[in-house]
Amino acid sequence: MSAVNDTKFNSAVFLLTGIPGQEDVHLWVSVPFCLIYVISIVGNSVILFIIKTDRTLHEPMYIFLSMLVITDLGLSVSTMPTILGILLFNSREISLNACFTQLFFIDSLSYIESSVLFLMAFDRFIAISNPLRYASILTPPRIAKMGLVVVLRSVVLIFPLPFLLKRFRYCRANVLSHSYCLHQEVMKMACSDITVNIIYGLSIKLLAVGLDSLLIFVSYVMILKTVLSVASHAECLRALNTCVSHLCAIVLFYLPHIGLTVIHRFGNRSSHLLQIFLGYIYVLVPPLMNPIVYSMKSKHLSARIIRVFLNPAQYIMSAVNDTKYNSAVFLLTGLSGQEDVHPWISVPFCSMYLISIVGNSVILFVIKTDPSLHEPMYIFLSMLAISDLGISIVTIPTTLGIFWFNSREISLDACLAQLFFIHSLQCIESSMLLLMAFDRFVAICDPLRYVSILTLPRIAKMGLMFVLRGVAIIFPLPFLLKRFRYCRANVLSHSYCLHQDVMKMACSDISINSIYGLFTTLLTVGLDSLVIFFSYVMILKTVLSVASTAECLRALNTCVSHLCAVLLFYTPMIGLSVIHRFGKGSSPLLQILLGYIYLLVPPLMNPIVYSVKSKHLRARIIRLFIK
Repeated sequence: MSAVNDTKFNSAVFLLTGIPGQEDVHLWVSVPFCLIYVISIVGNSVILFIIKTDRTLHEPMYIFLSMLVITDLGLSVSTMPTILGILLFNSREISLNACFTQLFFIDSLSYIESSVLFLMAFDRFIAISNPLRYASILTPPRIAKMGLVVVLRSVVLIFPLPFLLKRFRYCRANVLSHSYCLHQEVMKMACSDITVNIIYGLSIKLLAVGLDSLLIFVSYVMILKTVLSVASHAECLRALNTCVSHLCAIVLFYLPHIGLTVIHRFGNRSSHLLQIFLGYIYVLVPPLMNPIVYSMKSKHLSARIIRVFLNPAQYIMSAVNDTKYNSAVFLLTGLSGQEDVHPWISVPFCSMYLISIVGNSVILFVIKTDPSLHEPMYIFLSMLAISDLGISIVTIPTTLGIFWFNSREISLDACLAQLFFIHSLQCIESSMLLLMAFDRFVAICDPLRYVSILTLPRIAKMGLMFVLRGVAIIFPLPFLLKRFRYCRANVLSHSYCLHQDVMKMACSDISINSIYGLFTTLLTVGLDSLVIFFSYVMILKTVLSVASTAECLRALNTCVSHLCAVLLFYTPMIGLSVIHRFGKGSSPLLQILLGYIYLLVPPLMNPIVYSVKSKHLRARIIRLFIK
């Protein structure tokens, strides 16, 4: 309770707004809103499923449409909890952090949708103005790169907004005008000067939505110029007809977006009810209408949708069969030769996963709620706990699936997704151990400057930098594996997917994968372990120069838990890497057991080691369980 109260009185709480004056009929009003959300989510999901499973729709136009559908789904999911929470339960309160998270996702997804509409305009421009080069210009790899650039641009532009808002104190009424959070509205609640927020908000709006809309306009000017030069009136109309659904999507997105922006910035005297309704149109209408418009205007898409609803079983079976015979399937391995006792073996594995998840969650909760633990050492420990939680969650489905249900099969896409998360989280964990070594180095070698060097903003930047490094380095691996054909036995060595294991199943030359894999290992784990080693050399040099043996031991004692974490992480990782690269004649059982130690032991032991060695943390955990 003390932790909850401490958090409560140190955070602003905003009040969201439903439909003012209609609170008595909010339950009835929720019916059409629920229908809108159901239609939006089902409609977009059906279109996404059809495009994914029907190979004839794997064309640029439909790939861009699937990107639009994903952003619409994201917008619906981001706004649904607060909008329906108000209408169904009159739940108006939203915390500062929850509000910032929601506005980050809403603004990011809105900017992504704007960029996707521009890409769709570019697609129509190429298809009409340069049809002979359409397939050579809009290739799948180029489309993927364009989509990635669009997402990164939006996330990078929106990322500073929550931090710009976080620095304010909020001492006004804190009643927002909508049933969700927007940057331009939240900043008005601040008691401080909001000039920086206004300028930055306007800059990114012009750089994203403004630039996109301008390029869309130019694209259609070029399209009109090309179409009007066509002699045949019928061909002219046929060409323009392919743009109708996209033009509808543009109008549905930009009109409420521009209207709401104008009202927020210049419409101080505008009707409050108009502002609320325009806000609902802004987040509800595009996800609702886009699938309807595209389903009506695209003959190919509408035919598939009708087929899905008239004979769903047949369509799904044909889609599954088509996917099955066109995708590789890998077989995961449990404990070879012990299949009969897999259910019994699952008991210790379940216990390890349970202890790992509960232990790391408890450490996170204690550090989050106890202000006395908001110190660099414990913040780095919470980062380590998050990465350990991620590794446990990523490997649970396949590991326990084998032991409980003998479910060994895993599709190529699922395998690539799992190995991406495993390797990314491993790189991040290696980085966290490096940051913890740096923390110990500064605390022992330069204690007077410890607080000034490891400030909270600097820690946040270091954490973000290493997360981005891990993701950026691992991101190419799934694509490097995706290009192969897999025609071997496809039996993997572990109960989860690893890059070095999957690439051996390919029928092609894997030299690039082998070189890149070695490069990423040296750049992350190799470099981190080297810097950790030098940190401890400097720590030892400083400690040994201290005259008192007691002080020397006290200083080294603060490093014991970190050294244990380093050994628990790097020893099995290096052992497994060596076996995969050079141990062709090694025992398969040794490889399997080392694989389990590699991913199960660090998340299991780290919370235990730190709880035992840290008096402050141990006292808080005991207090938590006793009281």
